Amino acid sequence: MAKSKVETFIGFCVKARKITYGSGAIDTLKNGVYLLIISADISENSKKLALKYKNRFSCPLIVCKSDFEAAVNKAGCKMAAIRDQGLARAICENADDNYEIYCGGEI
Repeated sequence: MAKSKVETFIGFCVKARKITYGSGAIDTLKNGVYLLIISADISENSKKLALKYKNRFSCPLIVCKSDFEAAVNKAGCKMAAIRDQGLARAICENADDNYEIYCGGEI
């Protein structure tokens, strides 16, 4: 099956090392987060944490309804932060049925 545009842009973030995996690593970031992506099967506590990060960085939050671990190429990952402004904008603009914008924010 062909990759969606969003998954392609996430792949570009992985190649450019402009993605941070997991809540622990995201918590250490001071600024420079332009988009948060979470898995649809994330726990309630982690969802609250993602909303906290969304408010801290003033960025959009997208929920991935499909296989999130395959999209970010990291096993066991439920949350990721995109640290490239152009790629974050491209991901938001090309969000399809598998990616739902949970909360808006400025990019």
